[in-house]
Amino acid sequence: MQSIELYTMKTCGFCHAAKRLLTSKGVSFSEVNLNAQPERRAEMMQRANGGRTVPQIFIGKTHVGGYDELNALNRAGKLDALLAG
Repeated sequence: MQSIELYTMKTCGFCHAAKRLLTSKGVSFSEVNLNAQPERRAEMMQRANGGRTVPQIFIGKTHVGGYDELNALNRAGKLDALLAG
């Protein structure tokens, strides 16, 4: 199983949706809450090639993007393979 990391903010509906989708897949993930750790925003933007919005989702070494991209992978039947590594 790949490591999964999400950069989120507590009031972000797309962040909550991404966490629900990953939880429904039965996978664990680590979360960097930018409300609690705003100094990590620069790290997120660097890893996400300039991405400023949340969530930013990383599965293993792959930058997935945000919730829309995560959901598109799931609908295309490609998310499970990515999660499995």
